[in-house]
Amino acid sequence: MTGASTRVFVSHLAGMAVFDPNGDQVGRIRDLVVSLRLGGKPPKVLGFAVEVVSKRRVFLPMNRVTSLESGQVITTGVINMRRFEQRPTETLVLAELLDRRVALRSGGPDGAEGEQVVVLDVAMVQTRSREWEIDKVFVEKGRSAGAAQNASAQGWWRATGGRLRRKGETLTVDWSAVTGFALREEDQGAANLLATFEQLRPADLANVLHHLSPKRRSEVAAALDDERLADVMEELPEDDQVAILGGLHQERAADVLEAMDPDDAADLLSELPPDDAERLLQLMEPDEAAPVRRLLSYEEHTAGGLMTTEPVVLEPDATVAEALARVRNADLKPAQAAQVYVCRPPTETPTGTYLGLVHFQRLLREPPYTLLGAIVDGDLDPLTPDTELPRITSYLATYNMVAAPIVDAHDHLLGAVTVDDVLDHILPEDWRESALHGGEVEAYAGDGADTASPRGVAADGR
Repeated sequence: MTGASTRVFVSHLAGMAVFDPNGDQVGRIRDLVVSLRLGGKPPKVLGFAVEVVSKRRVFLPMNRVTSLESGQVITTGVINMRRFEQRPTETLVLAELLDRRVALRSGGPDGAEGEQVVVLDVAMVQTRSREWEIDKVFVEKGRSAGAAQNASAQGWWRATGGRLRRKGETLTVDWSAVTGFALREEDQGAANLLATFEQLRPADLANVLHHLSPKRRSEVAAALDDERLADVMEELPEDDQVAILGGLHQERAADVLEAMDPDDAADLLSELPPDDAERLLQLMEPDEAAPVRRLLSYEEHTAGGLMTTEPVVLEPDATVAEALARVRNADLKPAQAAQVYVCRPPTETPTGTYLGLVHFQRLLREPPYTLLGAIVDGDLDPLTPDTELPRITSYLATYNMVAAPIVDAHDHLLGAVTVDDVLDHILPEDWRESALHGGEVEAYAGDGADTASPRGVAADGR
């Protein structure tokens, strides 16, 4: 274990890989679990909340950690894989302590008694008894409570490009030099928490948000920019989506819906009361609302209800080079970039006459100057918007496709159904919830020397 004199700042642990003694990765650290104590005594570190491969969060007690060095955590051979559930006496450091406003105590040289500071980070150290405790707090002075709240709500984090820009004096103080951690924070910022997780993929950040309290989730959502929040919302269970959208100002909610893929926005609006959905649609830009309205007009489990209205569409006299430039767009999902749809103008859905499609692999085999009209595959019959889900799945499987074109009665391309949207609707309705929570399984044995504890009995005694 790291020596007693070593101090570790908790934000540096976020996302750190956890390995068993054999060198196999078990998961990644998502938070630190501590127990606050009375009388200004430093909190005791209980362990880590670790995200394993299945996206489940499990508890790793500190007495199972053998090393915290070289950017990795080494654990003993047994981790209980029962889903972690926070207890009332426990506090999550990253989720609940960062961005808090606390007050300096009297008698110290660091500031006036009662001066408000914002928590940027905390540090833990191992004691002589080989236990870990939080002993230092890294804070920022000179920012009022209102400014701290507005910094998050107005996008202070995104304005700095994910880099924390210090507005006031920063200093590191003893845990005993501050007070207020045990009080309920009504309006807590989220800038430092977001900076800690800024490199996460949308699905992983969605997992982080899912495990926050509703209050903290709303604060984090308020601090995300529209594009990032839209990406994360698309990966959340429907209940979380509805709750987050309901916590935003209506104008902001409409902006986020505009940033979402039209099919995802339509799915979310279909979960709202009709009057609320219509109110948000009216607040959206007409050009953004139109495809969403069109999608809402179709039955949910049909091609029209599943399709995206933003496939890659080009005219027949466009070149292979132009097509490759379009599918190279990093904002496209892989399934959307897998093929280009060739249509007469206009090329915005609903398009002119649909001529066929060109697969990405075919684009790679042809000279850059080749016209798409010369290599278009027009043999595959497109689907109609009323095609039901079983027919869509068999179509994709039969022709080894990752997307299928959808046309109306006049052969105008309306959109495309991608395999990810099909999977989203053939999996159980709560599949996102299950993926984020994970099921109950036996304890994980990292080496054969240890035996797994019985199901439902925590190896750490929790």
